[in-house]
Amino acid sequence: MQTRFVLALLVVVAGLAAYGGTVLATPANGVTSTTFAVGHFGEIDAKTLSSKWQARIDTKGESDLYVLENRIAPGGSFGWHSHPGPSLVIVKSGALTLYKADDPTCTAEIIPAGSGFVDQGGDIHLVRNEGTIETVVYVTSLIPRGAMRRIDEPSPGNCPF
Repeated sequence: MQTRFVLALLVVVAGLAAYGGTVLATPANGVTSTTFAVGHFGEIDAKTLSSKWQARIDTKGESDLYVLENRIAPGGSFGWHSHPGPSLVIVKSGALTLYKADDPTCTAEIIPAGSGFVDQGGDIHLVRNEGTIETVVYVTSLIPRGAMRRIDEPSPGNCPF
């Protein structure tokens, strides 16, 4: 009798965990991703300095660098997610609408073709194609070696989607 109870309890707990994970995650839809290349790097200490411009990349530990293309159908969304490191994002065609989880007003930021933005990493956000044509985006992401590039996140509750 006790064995049946324990087995039934395990089935219920496993079911709730699976159901809860499904409800909380907001996966992508209408998105096709193509990975062009993945490179593995040791520690990076690169700097460029001129009289009008400077850049610096300084990592501790090994890194993976991803270069990919995302195609987002009209109405498509990446779902709420985060990344463990920074990404440089370029919108080639169409436009993206960016929402940030830490914005209590859920204000949309439109990124048109020919523009880009830097995702600092660690922040929760949602990116959608609210236009009428396919949006094409190129992304370069630098993340800790072996980490998942994209982490599904639950909806923060400050946006209606």
